[in-house]
Amino acid sequence: MTYAKTSEFTPQQQNLARAAKALAHPARIAIVQLLASKQTCISGDIAAELPLSRTTVSQHLQELKALGLIRGEIDGLTVCYCLNYELLRQVQQQFAMFFQAAVASPGCGPAGKSSC
Repeated sequence: MTYAKTSEFTPQQQNLARAAKALAHPARIAIVQLLASKQTCISGDIAAELPLSRTTVSQHLQELKALGLIRGEIDGLTVCYCLNYELLRQVQQQFAMFFQAAVASPGCGPAGKSSC
């Protein structure tokens, strides 16, 4: 049996991977964009604006909520969702630092000329 070796990676790497996984579906990207454009939204309204069933949208909302990228408040029979801007800014900074470090190196091969 194989075991996940996530403990062998830094907390920063683990956090970045969790955020990437949560955003790794076009529906979740669309949900984040929709919430950003509307500031708040009701679950049913989100499903009405996406080419997905309410059940599917609900599953994607739960993935985003589990990571904390969105917040949901129960209001009677509906749930109002909004973005967690503080966490989104942290994720943005983590991705920016990751990509900045990744592109800072000249690449493989002499003088940055890739031989791959």
